[in-house]
Amino acid sequence: MKEETKKQLDYMLKTLEKAGVYDHAGHIVQFDMETACPRDAMEEQADLVAYLNNQVFKLTHTKAFIAAVDHLHAHEEELSVHEKAMVDSFYRMFRRTRDIPASVDHKINKVFNKAYVDWIKAKEAADYSLFEPSLKAVREAELKKMEYIHDRKERPYDELLDLFEPGMTQEVLDDCFAACTERLLPLLAKIRKSPKKIRTDFLYREVPDTAQAEMSRYLMDLLGYDFNRGMFTTTEHPFTDSLGRKDTRITTHYDPHHFISSMYSIIHETGHALFDMFSPDAEWDYHYHEEKSMGQHESVSRFYENIVGRSRAFTDLIYDKTCEIFPTAMKGVSPDEFYEGINMVEPSLVRTEADEFTYVFHIIIRYEMEKLIVNEKADIRKLPLLWKEKYEHYLGVTPGNDAEGILQDVHWTSGFGYFPTYALGNFYNAMYYNRMKKELDVPGLIAKGQIPVINHWMEENVWKNAARLDADPWIREITGRSLDPTDFLDYLENKYGQIYGL
Repeated sequence: MKEETKKQLDYMLKTLEKAGVYDHAGHIVQFDMETACPRDAMEEQADLVAYLNNQVFKLTHTKAFIAAVDHLHAHEEELSVHEKAMVDSFYRMFRRTRDIPASVDHKINKVFNKAYVDWIKAKEAADYSLFEPSLKAVREAELKKMEYIHDRKERPYDELLDLFEPGMTQEVLDDCFAACTERLLPLLAKIRKSPKKIRTDFLYREVPDTAQAEMSRYLMDLLGYDFNRGMFTTTEHPFTDSLGRKDTRITTHYDPHHFISSMYSIIHETGHALFDMFSPDAEWDYHYHEEKSMGQHESVSRFYENIVGRSRAFTDLIYDKTCEIFPTAMKGVSPDEFYEGINMVEPSLVRTEADEFTYVFHIIIRYEMEKLIVNEKADIRKLPLLWKEKYEHYLGVTPGNDAEGILQDVHWTSGFGYFPTYALGNFYNAMYYNRMKKELDVPGLIAKGQIPVINHWMEENVWKNAARLDADPWIREITGRSLDPTDFLDYLENKYGQIYGL
């Protein structure tokens, strides 16, 4: 490595060490705000998060830091694989942020954090009007950021998609979702007409939070979560956050009358956590740990939640323990009824509680709305009505209030473009599951509780290179193919065709 390159690399690493202190503190305060902070203190705490995030922005947007990244990017042949990954992550970010003044960045962060506080209040009151001004401000903030991009994409929404899934476009998603509706809507109609009767009454028997917490811990331990490097607690909307190299935390939410909601929430979030816990140390050493795309991340969380967690082998594996922890709810429930109940297909209102089959329609609805909100600047006041129309069109259900309708998700408090990655995650994991099945007896391993063998395969094939590869080269490295929803659609047709005798 030449002397100037070494000098710039040293400067970049030292700066990122300083910025990392603020970033770490920001994650801790954010986690506290979303889990333990008193309601009346939330807005003040949100301002603190905005301040800490802004310090990171200032340190990584000085002329000297930008110059260091530019120099290193121009001399990448002198860098190691991990140094290059670090430089590439900042060089790509600077396309969007290098010209944004620190003061503007601070204001935008405050908009997002205030939106979260307003969303909490609005959801509790089931009153969209309390959130409406903040949602409008979020859209304005998103569009304001784009004004500083010199080579921005023609459509604003493509910029937002690229932020969460680099290289993703509306054309690709339109084709994928068209394939989903073409194959799944007719199948949904057949399922609903099927004479197969699935028992679900036991799923709504009352289960106390203490028992659900015990089940959560059992499932996390079964899947390989390291409690020496993590913990779990509750919040309004479940999430996972890596606060540090050895600190990955999970949150969940308990519904006393729907115990599988927290069970599959915790399995989903444990998938996210495993991805981070098993990441190479180099991602932290070179500050590109957060470069994994959300499609990559959601592929893992939904792999554990659905392909593993809703499989017959897994429900049989946890059946006895579920009966032990939930004796009243599981009284008189057979293993067959447990498996089928967990996989019951029933159009519903709430995305996070949707069955595996209809879940993709919840994402399509949000995707179609986000395009209208961002590209067409749809009237923010009329969104609840649009939401109801789309739920009636795709799923034949209508929300009775805003809490189970447009206010159910937290994501719009921090912008747009995330939701499609949930569907992309399904497409990706079905692709690599088909390869995994050729190399491992997956149902046999699950049946024996040998989840670590599956985790090791995931570590070597899915997790190891995710942060330094964009999603397309990553999935091609794993499967030899680019994104294709066909594997996922085949998986659903086969699984639910068997369950419903189609």
